[in-house]
Amino acid sequence: MANKLTIIYVVLDILFLLMGALILAFVLISESNMRATPTISTVAPHLLLSQCPLTAGIVNAIFVFLTFLLSLPALFLPNNKGWLRVHGWGVTMSAIFTLGLGAAIWFETLRTRSNLAGVWAREAASTRSLLQQKFQCCGYTSPTSPPFVQDSTCTSTLVANQLGGCISPFSTFANVYLDVIFTALFGIVGVDTLLLLCVACVLKSRKEMERYRHIDEKMGGLRA
Repeated sequence: MANKLTIIYVVLDILFLLMGALILAFVLISESNMRATPTISTVAPHLLLSQCPLTAGIVNAIFVFLTFLLSLPALFLPNNKGWLRVHGWGVTMSAIFTLGLGAAIWFETLRTRSNLAGVWAREAASTRSLLQQKFQCCGYTSPTSPPFVQDSTCTSTLVANQLGGCISPFSTFANVYLDVIFTALFGIVGVDTLLLLCVACVLKSRKEMERYRHIDEKMGGLRA
């Protein structure tokens, strides 16, 4: 019958697997949505996601799945310590990988305005028009630098000057959106850390059980 420590280990290991599935699902859904024609509601998220390391996210998820597979021999061989150590190293590397992704996205939020200026300049007029309609603004830093796109929101220079540039609303939206992503990644690292601590506890427990077995064997030999 499994003890409480083993049950906690199994629960955290399954949760670890689900976190990998969550990363993979988010990346695949994001890439699928980005291939669709942008609309007023999706144009900003799509542009921000295009700046995120989505391919690295897929690699990270695959690494999580492989690490989970390494835990299966450790579970089915209750006296084995080698597979448990390998699993612990896999969890460690996975946590570092996920932490790196979160840190990379967090670092981008520190220079949101300058990054979005490049994004704005590269996009077609139709995309900039959707952004203007979404955020009710004209141009990026101002209606004249770069020039705003005349559309249903920015109908004239007078209206454009009254609405102002998109730098503030766009950067605010970007920071909030990216904050959710890197916070979720840091949360996944927290799950990895808990699993790693549990692996260490299970490994210590198995070492103690092995020591007790050796003592019992010696005592049995002495009695014989």
